[in-house]
Amino acid sequence: MTSAKRGRRAKRTPSRQEISLPDLTQVDLTGTLCGALGMEIVEASAAGGIATMPVQGNTQPAGILHGGASIALAETIASVCALFHARAQHGPDAQAVGVNVTATHHRSVRNGDVTAMCRVQHLGAQLQTYLVEVRDRRGHLLCTATVSTMAMPPREN
Repeated sequence: MTSAKRGRRAKRTPSRQEISLPDLTQVDLTGTLCGALGMEIVEASAAGGIATMPVQGNTQPAGILHGGASIALAETIASVCALFHARAQHGPDAQAVGVNVTATHHRSVRNGDVTAMCRVQHLGAQLQTYLVEVRDRRGHLLCTATVSTMAMPPREN
């Protein structure tokens, strides 16, 4: 039975323009892990997004992209996307945090940039799940990650 048949209105996820968030291209990442790894948010909405990160400076001693850097990129873009949903659900001061990440590394890369493409799998009032694919500049799949996030209503002081 659909929610309309039960007399409930289906929830609609607002677009990026409807939610009060700073321009993601203008967010200062200085002093954050995202900034230290050189991440850039290209686009984001509750439905998904894109982020990039250089390989240079994010390698393991073997000279290949560190798996932890790929996971940090995946969790970052999923959490940013979840923030849009959290604020639509709980107001402009709500937050979203990663609560679980499962990743598989498929191949390595030694240079260039990597791109994380995130798409929503589930948008619940409190728990959201995103599938993130990290690819190299040639489009080769490097890592897949499933990221679960939790929407956090604003805390009262």
